[in-house]
Amino acid sequence: MGAARRFWDALPPSSRGIACMVVASMSFAVLHVLIRYLSDDVHPIQMMFFRNLFGLVMFAPWLLSHGRAAFRTDRLPMHVLRSVLNVVAMFMFFTALSLTPVARATALAFTAPIFAALMSIVILREKFRIRRWVALLCGFAGTLMILRPGILTIDLGAMLVLGSSLMWGVTLIVIKTLARTESSLTITAYMNLLLALFAFVPTLFVWTTPSTVVWFWLVVIGISGTFAQMALAQAFRETDASTVLPFDFLKLIWTASLGYLLFAETIDIFVWLGAAIVLGSSIYLAYREAQLSGAPIIAQSNGRPT
Repeated sequence: MGAARRFWDALPPSSRGIACMVVASMSFAVLHVLIRYLSDDVHPIQMMFFRNLFGLVMFAPWLLSHGRAAFRTDRLPMHVLRSVLNVVAMFMFFTALSLTPVARATALAFTAPIFAALMSIVILREKFRIRRWVALLCGFAGTLMILRPGILTIDLGAMLVLGSSLMWGVTLIVIKTLARTESSLTITAYMNLLLALFAFVPTLFVWTTPSTVVWFWLVVIGISGTFAQMALAQAFRETDASTVLPFDFLKLIWTASLGYLLFAETIDIFVWLGAAIVLGSSIYLAYREAQLSGAPIIAQSNGRPT
C-alpha cells in the first residue's frame, strides 16, 4: 500500500485527475447497467432508496468523524429544496433506465450541464455572450441529433431522461447558491441524509422483499453510485475540468458495451455524434464559466442525478 501511495503521489495532478475520471465513468456505467438489470424485479423507487441508504452507510464514518459540524447550517430550507429536486431527478432517471436503452439514456444525461447553464440565465440572471449562446445552441442541436424527432419516436424513457436533466440543472443552481455560504462537508452531509429520508416513505408503498442475489446487487448499486461521486469529486480536486471532462465520454463507451453484451442493445452513429456534441458544449460552458469567475471548475459543473 505504501508503494502504491508513493506511486500515486508521484504522478502529475493531471494524470491523477484523468485516472479518477476514468474510474468515475466506469462506476457510473456499472450503476446504470445494474439499475437496468434489476428493473424487472425492483421498483425504481425502491432502487433509489437503497442507492441512497447504502451510500449514506458508506459516508457515515466520514460524517461521524466531523460530528455536529457537518450539519451546522442556517439554510436548512435550501438543503431540503436541493434534496427534493435531487430525489425527483433521480427517480425520473432510474425509471428511464428501465424504459430506454441504457447507452441512449446515458447520452441524453450529458445534457444536464446544458440545462444548468440555461437555468443560470433564467434564475440567476447571468449574462451570456455570443460564444456561450453558441455553445448552448450546439448542445441542444446535439440533443436533437440523439432524439431525431419526426424520424424516431420519442419514447417516454427519453423524455424522462431530459426531465431528469432539467431537474438536475435546477439542482445545480441551488447547489451553486448554497456553496456561497455552506461548506462542501455540510452540503454533502445533508444530501446523503435527506435523500435517504425522502426516498424511504414512497418505498413503503412499492416494497417487495428482494432475493439474496438482488440484495447483493442493491448493495453494489449503493457502493458504485457513491464511489462514482467520490471519484468524480476527486478528479475535479486534482486538476481543472477542461483536462478531465473529455474522459467523461468513456461512460457512454462502457454503457454501450455492457448494454450490448447484457441486453443486446445497440445505438447508432447519430447517438454517438450527438453525445459528443452535447459533451463538447458542456465542456466549453464549464470552461468559460471558470474563466469568467476566476475560480476552478468544481464537480457540480458536470453533476448528474445518480
